[in-house]
Amino acid sequence: MDVKRFSVGTIVGAVVLFATGWVIFNYLFADWYAANTGSATGVDRAPEAQIMWAFVVGAVAYAAAITYALGRGSAQWSIGEGAKVGAVVGFLIWATADLSLYGFSNIANLNRTLVDPLLELVHGALGGAAIGMTGGMMRKG
Repeated sequence: MDVKRFSVGTIVGAVVLFATGWVIFNYLFADWYAANTGSATGVDRAPEAQIMWAFVVGAVAYAAAITYALGRGSAQWSIGEGAKVGAVVGFLIWATADLSLYGFSNIANLNRTLVDPLLELVHGALGGAAIGMTGGMMRKG
């Protein structure tokens, strides 16, 4: 994979992951997440106190992981292949994080721990689809 495809895929993927993550987790499922916290208190930041640069850097890292996986494992860059790779990467990253956090903290209950990686199948697939589409439109080299 060339640097241009990796860079563009990461940027496009980060924008899509940031936007779709905001909609999925801060709007569509915000109430559900709030109802499925663990016994820890004062953990979530209020929306006006959230740290945007951390969200952006996280989206860039997430997109870079998907772009890297897509570029290493597939000769074809496409929307479908990107969605598959993004779904797998998203699920694996968040299953790791959520189950680890569940094991050593009281941040989330078991329902939230198990559902969050499943929602990441959708979130990661959307980002991966954008990355696959973008990379597929670029000529190799």
